[in-house]
Amino acid sequence: MKHAQDELVWVDSNGVVHPLGESAGEQMKRRKDGAYRLLPTPDHVIFMRFTGQDGRRDEEDGAVVRLAGEIVAPGTMCDVISLVAQAGWRGELTVRDGEHNRSVFIEGGNAVSARTDVEDERIGRILYRFGVIDEVQHRAIYDRQAQGSGERYGEAGVELGLFTHNQVFHYLAKQVEEVVLATMTVADGAYVFLDGFDEGALRSRHSISLNGLLMDGVTRMDEMRYFRQRIPSADYVPERVPERGEPNAEFRGLWHAIDGLQSVNDLGRSLGLGEFETTKQLFQLVQSKHVAMQRPRLRGGPLEVVETANAVLREIHQQADTAGKGTVLRQNLASFADGTYEMVFREAGPYEKGTFHSQRVVDNARTVAMGGNVEKFLKELLYDYVSFALFTAGGLVKRVKDQGLGKQVEPLMSRLRPLG
Repeated sequence: MKHAQDELVWVDSNGVVHPLGESAGEQMKRRKDGAYRLLPTPDHVIFMRFTGQDGRRDEEDGAVVRLAGEIVAPGTMCDVISLVAQAGWRGELTVRDGEHNRSVFIEGGNAVSARTDVEDERIGRILYRFGVIDEVQHRAIYDRQAQGSGERYGEAGVELGLFTHNQVFHYLAKQVEEVVLATMTVADGAYVFLDGFDEGALRSRHSISLNGLLMDGVTRMDEMRYFRQRIPSADYVPERVPERGEPNAEFRGLWHAIDGLQSVNDLGRSLGLGEFETTKQLFQLVQSKHVAMQRPRLRGGPLEVVETANAVLREIHQQADTAGKGTVLRQNLASFADGTYEMVFREAGPYEKGTFHSQRVVDNARTVAMGGNVEKFLKELLYDYVSFALFTAGGLVKRVKDQGLGKQVEPLMSRLRPLG
């Protein structure tokens, strides 16, 4: 979803509903053709479910909606998952954020399976992220599937001898964990808990405690905010500080793998630790001064400037949206971004999360800068824009949140800040 307006529908004075946004139209087209019952709700909410012309809820009309609601901030789903776990309900928890859909199948307080359309959470990317396969092997599996073998990803990889059935099962469980943890970080969207599920819909069956995942998820969210002050992203590159000597035994495996070239992501793959555990250990090594973090070296230049600004803007808009002040923030930014900004931002955004299309901004900046230093030009322009966004959010959001946000984004702001 590029803009919130993409999901709008209009209810006219005759009670007729008209999809306005592109996403709204597509969603309505996907609905089952037939009669829906309009359920009793507050005046500002519309809730309908398919019943057919008889208007009664029958077994063939679809699963009963046991629980549903809006997601307005990261962590909202923690309370929902806790409730479902404690109640011991059996069903499918679906979480949708306008761009992605995730489903977690739950039974007796355990996550038993999951489904996702997020590319980074598919089994192939899970195997890649934890270092089971490399990019070439990942592509070989896709090529085999493209030949029409009809095999699932795991089956194709086993046939190619790249991993075993046991590994597939283990990382399918890891996929369930990653999907559940990802639902906890969704900041804007909706959730629905559907009563029961078809056993045949499960790709594999596991038994992963939701309470355990909740503890892990809350810890991750809290700790990652803390870690980001020293390690702003997984693209940063750690370097050993030779004069400090070797660290404690628990960190030596990671410390010895650091070569000054591999990023946090690269190290997570090579050691099979994943991003979070690698970040956690690196943070400890940075704190003990055994490691120093260097900025990403893969791309740099103007594109990195825009992506850095995007990272800060995403955090600012999320805070404003959580406080119910997102529209005011966007209006103030629109008033601020006139003249040169309009030329640089042409057909590049801002999108719903406050971000821009990086390559289009760079291309526009090259035209506006007329042969000048594009990276320097973008740093000056975007630093002012992001600073104004941070200043405006500080006036809209409670002061304690403003202080937390400023501290959280400072490492990124320092990368964006013009020199001299």
